Formats: sequence, structure tokens, C-alpha cells
Amino acid sequence: MDFTLNDRETHFRDRVKAFIEREIRPRVPDYHRQNHEGERWKVIPVIEEVKAKAREAGLWNLFMPPRSGRAHVDDEFAFQGEQLTNLEYALCAEEMGRIAWASECFNCSAPDTGNMEVFHRYGTLAQKERWLRPLMEGQIRSAFLMTEPAVASSDATNIQTSMVRDGDHYVVNGRKWWSSGVGDPRCKVAILMGKTSFEGSRHQQQSMLILDLGTPGVRVERMLSVYGYDHAPHGHGEVVLDNVRIPVENMLLGEGRGFEIAQGRLGPGRIHHCMRTIGVAEAGIEAMAQRLLSRVAFGKRIADHSVWEQRIARARIDIEMTRLLCLKAADMMDKAGNKAAQLEIAMIKVQAPTMALQILDDAIQAHGGGGVSQDFPLAFEWAHVRTLRFADGPDEVHNRAIARAEFGKYPDARSEVAGR
Repeated sequence: MDFTLNDRETHFRDRVKAFIEREIRPRVPDYHRQNHEGERWKVIPVIEEVKAKAREAGLWNLFMPPRSGRAHVDDEFAFQGEQLTNLEYALCAEEMGRIAWASECFNCSAPDTGNMEVFHRYGTLAQKERWLRPLMEGQIRSAFLMTEPAVASSDATNIQTSMVRDGDHYVVNGRKWWSSGVGDPRCKVAILMGKTSFEGSRHQQQSMLILDLGTPGVRVERMLSVYGYDHAPHGHGEVVLDNVRIPVENMLLGEGRGFEIAQGRLGPGRIHHCMRTIGVAEAGIEAMAQRLLSRVAFGKRIADHSVWEQRIARARIDIEMTRLLCLKAADMMDKAGNKAAQLEIAMIKVQAPTMALQILDDAIQAHGGGGVSQDFPLAFEWAHVRTLRFADGPDEVHNRAIARAEFGKYPDARSEVAGR
């Protein structure tokens, strides 16, 4: 088995890494200063400045997959992007994950990446021109409205937002939350999941509409905190939809196709999160090692205490194993398709956040009181990664799929109790 990266994989990974070290890491103090000045919900100038440089350097929309076989609509929509494979992008995304705001500089941040793939896969030419083009040019941002506070949204068939056809419009009523990105003043469009029917097959009741967030009846009721962090200027909102009228031409793919679209969207999105999370873990182990080597306690460096040697070793082992699983999943997606890689995607979606959380927790412990303060990014990163155990399906859902696949290997197993 050959684990050597090819020239193209190395080329893009190294270019992204070099760009981050040259253009992004030196601007981290500027980002923090601008983020804490004035209004919380705003456009941060340093990001816009770096975005222009990334686009000029050709490091733009790297997440977009090769075009062949992707679009449902055969059109001539042209878009900017290198069209990397999942494996190629995995290596780049890991580098982006080392600094929380780096991915946006390459126009590769969630939920825009998933939404752009939805428009690309399922949108009409008119829908792409109206919404995909400005998203891919980095002019606007977007949200994905699926989760609801009143139901267990880990089962997407539970959602209750109604979409009732009335002439040339759908009248939409419902309440969504964890609508990531709605706090950003550039957020102009959302992909909205609801039900056009409450009867028949549970997986054919849902539909997806394109929602212009300026439509009357759309109200951001509040922004939600994550372990006390507001995640401004991006943020996560609770959105009320009160008799919102959406034109019928804003329907994606057709009535009853929402669950199908959601599955197509969430597969790549899940692995994108995992790729970035490995980068978070690498930043965590680096911070931990630097701290342990620079502090003295009880007459010797903290690094020389055996408990910390064990923790550092475990962290490195876990990162390496998780990376291999992530790259395996990405490679399977490229070679056999997203559906064939469902099990690997589920495994990495459980493993990556759990691994990173342990490393961040140890890094926080190594920093003592400083670790939970704003002087280091560790507490913020821990709070962010912790949400990934819910996002795009909770651990329990993915573990259930993994377990069922394992049980399925033994169809002839008999109950020992029944045989007595």
C-alpha cells in the first residue's frame, strides 16, 4: 500500500500552507482586534483583504469537486475553482483548520461550501446565476435552515416547517434554530428544508426551497451562544418564518426531494468538518508541547513529568490514526462515490471531534488557568469542536449506522437463549 502523496496533492497542500503562514498567521492579532471592536455582527476587514489575495493567488473555491457527473442540470454555468478531488482537498482543509478563520479566506467555509454544492448539483441555471455565482465570488454568504427546536432533528423526518402551495408561491410557517451564519450582514440567502406534504412516505414529504432572507415574514429572533461564545460575526440564529411567501421557481429539484438533497449535501460536509478538525488537533498538540517545554514545576520541565509524556504520545497516535481514516474516506468518495463511502464517513465523523476534544482538553490542562482564558484560543476551539458531535448528525446516529453495518456481517447468528 503506497501512502506517498502525488505531485498535485503535494502542490496544493503546500501552496495553502505557505499562504497561511505568509498572509494569515501574521494577521491573527489584527483579526482579534477587529473582531472585538464596534458592532459584533459585521464584516471583518482583514478577512476581506486576505480573501482578495487568496483569489489572486488561485487558491479559491478549492472545495468544489471535479465537474464531471456532478450537476443534475446540463448547462454552461462557469465557475471559478480548482475542482480538487476530495483527497486533494482534505490535505488543504487540514491546513485551514489550524486557524479558525482561515477557511473563509479561501471561500471554503461552512455552511457556504455545502450550499454551493447543492446549487451546483441540483439548481437550475437561473438559480445558479442568481445565488451560486455571488457565493462563489465571495460577495455574499448563506445559511442552511434545517434543525428545529420543537422536534428531535437528528431524525430529519420529524421537521414540522410547512410549505403550502398557494398559486405561484409557497406559504411557509415554522421555526428553525442553529441557523449558522445568519448573524453575518452578508448573509443573503438560505436553503430551507420543510414539508410540502405531511402524508405518504416519511422520506418524500420534505422539500427544499431557496429563501431570500430579505423576504417579509423572516425574522431572526435571537442569536444562540455556544458555551458562552456568540461566534460573531458568523453566529448561529433562531429564525421564525411567519407566512413567508416564496416563489415556486425557488424549489430545488422538486417537491418531495428534500431528504435526497440533504443526504447529498451532508456527506461531503461531514468530511469537510473532519478535515478541518484534524488541523485543530495539530494546533492543539503544538500549543501543548510548546507550553510543556517552556514551564517548570517541582524542579523540572512539565514535559519531563511522565503523565505528560503519555498524553503527548497518545495525542500524536490519535491524530495519525484519524488522519489515515479521513484520507481513506476521501479516497473512497473519489473512487467509488459518496454512497460507497458512507460507513467511512460515519466513522470519521465520530472519531475526529472526539479525538480533537481530548487533545484540546489536555492542552487546556497544560496551560493551567490560562487555558480557559481568552489569552489562548484553546477554550474557544474546544467549544467549537464540541458542537461537531451534533452538527451534520449526532454521534449516536452515526454509531447506529456503524453498528448496524457490523451486525449485518452476521446474518446467520442465532440467539443462544432461544436455542436452549
